[in-house]
Amino acid sequence: MSTKHILVIDDEKNLCIIIKTCLEYFGGWQVRTSTESKHGLLLASTEVPDAILLDVIMPKMDGLMVLTALQSHSMTQNIPVILLTAKVEKQDLIQYTRLSIAGIIVKPFDPLKLAVQVAELLKWEKIENVRIHAHQSQ
Repeated sequence: MSTKHILVIDDEKNLCIIIKTCLEYFGGWQVRTSTESKHGLLLASTEVPDAILLDVIMPKMDGLMVLTALQSHSMTQNIPVILLTAKVEKQDLIQYTRLSIAGIIVKPFDPLKLAVQVAELLKWEKIENVRIHAHQSQ
């Protein structure tokens, strides 16, 4: 089985570091990050990752605009996208359900469970929680 590649597009640099670390350590995936929407779109079209974690609220070009751009480009339209958002009011959730996305992860999230959440939303092979259990028993 080949290693999955994930692209994280989020304007919060420290959050990108946390997400990258969690997904690489607990998921065993390769993770690239971008703190800028346009750079994230470039990475998505040149590297064609297996999935994208996309922040909804970003300056200049928000996540929903990025999602539209991804879905309108032949190289990126089939990449599953998971939205990362703290914006979870009823009308927001209704809007998200109308989008062609793999799912939503609400901020703040539990870093120790992030890889499992991502794998479940993408219907990827179940992640062994060996590292999580080993960490919790110490």
